[in-house]
Amino acid sequence: MALQLQQAALSPLGVYLALLGLALVPWVMAWGWRSGRAGWPWARHGMVLALLAGVLAGFGYAGLRGALLARGALDPALQGHDIELTGRIASLPQQGPQGERFDFQVDTAQLRGEPVRLPPLLQLSWYGGLDASGDGGGVLAARSPGLRAGERWRFTARLRSPHGHANPHGFDRELWFWERGIQATGYVRSGPRDPAPQRLGASPWYSLDAARQAVSERIDIRLAEHPRSAGVIAALVVGEQSAIERADWDLFRTTGVAHLMSISGLHVTMFAWLATVLLTAMWGRLAHRWPPAVHAVPTQWVAGAGGVALAAAYAVFSGWGVPSQRTLIMLAVVVGLRFGVRRWPWPVVWLLAMVAVLALDPWALLQPGFWLSFVAVGVLFATDPGSHASSPAPRGGLPRVARALVSLVREQGVVTVALAPLTLVLFGQFSLVGLLANLVAIPLVTLWITPLAMLGVLLPPVWDAAAWAVQAMSLGLAWLAQWPWAAIVRPVAPWPLALAAVVGGVLLVSRLPWSLRLAGLTLVWPALLYLPPRPAAGEFELIALDVGQGSAVLLRTAGHSLLYDTGPRYGPQNDAADAGDRVVLPLLRALGETLDAVVVSHRDSDHAGGAASVQAAQPHARWLSSYDAEPGRRCVAGQRWHWDGVDFEVLHPQPVHYGEGGAPRLSSNAMSCVLHVSNGRHSAWLGGDIDAAQEVRLALARPGLRATVMLAPHHGSQTSSSPVLLNTLAPRWVIVQSGYRNRFGHPAESVLERYRQRGIPWVASPECGAATWRSDQPDAIACQREMVRRYWHALAAHGE
Repeated sequence: MALQLQQAALSPLGVYLALLGLALVPWVMAWGWRSGRAGWPWARHGMVLALLAGVLAGFGYAGLRGALLARGALDPALQGHDIELTGRIASLPQQGPQGERFDFQVDTAQLRGEPVRLPPLLQLSWYGGLDASGDGGGVLAARSPGLRAGERWRFTARLRSPHGHANPHGFDRELWFWERGIQATGYVRSGPRDPAPQRLGASPWYSLDAARQAVSERIDIRLAEHPRSAGVIAALVVGEQSAIERADWDLFRTTGVAHLMSISGLHVTMFAWLATVLLTAMWGRLAHRWPPAVHAVPTQWVAGAGGVALAAAYAVFSGWGVPSQRTLIMLAVVVGLRFGVRRWPWPVVWLLAMVAVLALDPWALLQPGFWLSFVAVGVLFATDPGSHASSPAPRGGLPRVARALVSLVREQGVVTVALAPLTLVLFGQFSLVGLLANLVAIPLVTLWITPLAMLGVLLPPVWDAAAWAVQAMSLGLAWLAQWPWAAIVRPVAPWPLALAAVVGGVLLVSRLPWSLRLAGLTLVWPALLYLPPRPAAGEFELIALDVGQGSAVLLRTAGHSLLYDTGPRYGPQNDAADAGDRVVLPLLRALGETLDAVVVSHRDSDHAGGAASVQAAQPHARWLSSYDAEPGRRCVAGQRWHWDGVDFEVLHPQPVHYGEGGAPRLSSNAMSCVLHVSNGRHSAWLGGDIDAAQEVRLALARPGLRATVMLAPHHGSQTSSSPVLLNTLAPRWVIVQSGYRNRFGHPAESVLERYRQRGIPWVASPECGAATWRSDQPDAIACQREMVRRYWHALAAHGE
């Protein structure tokens, strides 16, 4: 399966069917050998045959699932058209500053009165307010009337293929859509000139989602004065992790308790244990009143099967995540074996659960939660000393409590050490206070907050007690997070070092002699000390990030780094969603970068939207912009500095372009800081949103200026990239940073024609993703989408 997930494009459906058919051949051969009907010498090796069958079956099955899913992709010709949809809301609607987002199960679809075929599942947004839909029409869209899961609706929507940003070490949003079977996104058209959306009634098929939404709303109402606690409780009861605020997620990750804030295997196991205890007591009480029932169905059967069934109901109600699936499958296997008075070795149970989870979702292999979950359980199985089976249980309450505490400390210590390298590899950070935080948080969340949160579904006042516990826990975690070195943040190591580190972490907690266990440190150390390669002295690197309709460029020399623009804001002013937080900072952490300088070309939100996030995380960087009131923080033509054999020069704006107090005398775009970077042989020219008039002035003032690579001014707008500028700079490459199917039409066709006439190649971020150019390889640009191309990515899957 892992091999098939590396395919850049899917093979024909028949190839995967053939592989599944071929997977039966080794089985038939092994059966023939065992029955004496065949005598191939090489067929006698049962393990070889099993591995061969597994490779063929795994590759064929994962490919078949992908090929069948791809057949329902959105027809590219339907993108951007208004389509009338009828269907059901198939998820909990998520509230945002601009509206609601929800999954939509399509029943019928029509374009201009004619039926069209659409993917069965869409993700839609219902915006409200002026231009909230992003179509730029200047109309006032009506807000949603309050959507409910399971409702049937008829409305007009505008769709497009799923598309996400492609950046080094960035989140693969297209994989996230693919895993959930969502093959088109869009928004509801609710302007005054659009057909009025119609609610058609409720659907019984989505009663479970409707119940989850009702519980979530009751939590919000009950805990209206404690919204942060309400988000945690909603996540624990109905699996609505989006209810937890972003600042809280940062706190939980820093202290290493983020795994407790979603429905984990620990919660499902605890629920199954409580259910088993209750059923045992109830069935035992029934024995006194109706003995034949107990003789017909033994208590252990009722408790075991009932506990698994109720745990399954809880797992489904709370979102059916990978940890829940893994735990439920393991519980079912263990209970089934006990029914048959059998006991399988733990590796068999562990692998069986893994195979079952991947049968449900082959792409779970690419999720960090999958590996964290299975590695943690595998390590606990492998390191279990078996003391409970070999020694009698202690008598008395205090000895039992002491033994339980020792067991908890041992298990948490084992998991913390074993998962430290894996966490560092997956997230680039590891919590040093995680062991202490988990020793308190695990009992508190598992034995107090989660039971109270679930009991509150029947008795809402109980949620108050759960909220107080969440607040107390958050205060303690905030105190731990303030400790020096609360978390280690390291660059992301390449996969050979990462794999060695994970093996080293497991070796450290294994039941081997200490001389061998300490050898695990030699495997962990290289990944811990790894630093990504930097440009050589006298060279520099330019990474134009994929931030959508906006700009953010990272420039690196041998020992310094500069960020030009910080990307756009993705929501209204009071929303924390911006490219600085979601794109720029994760890349800086993955590369181990500390910024020396930040240049924000101008104040427009698509260039300065992430400035606050970057400044908070990089407070020691020097800041220059064209709108700062402080004279020392303004970019002014003539400013120059020299880093590691590379010259940086500001070309625009001139001092006369600033008025009293730094007030700009030109438009915001025309005030853009223009930066020229050169090592004497090759150079880069970055111009923000500068307009044609300023381009011509700069070109005439410096007719000898050249640029090997140029960042297209104003995202390729027709008001920029003037012929005079192109003729003067004569760039070998142009990089266009623009949004996928953006409403401005960037890059303009007239601008692209100017590039063609001059033989200038260009790349645009929607097709290229992050574009990397290096001065020691000036004739090539590396596109992130090409380097990590997989079949679920939009441009590869749909041939656009």
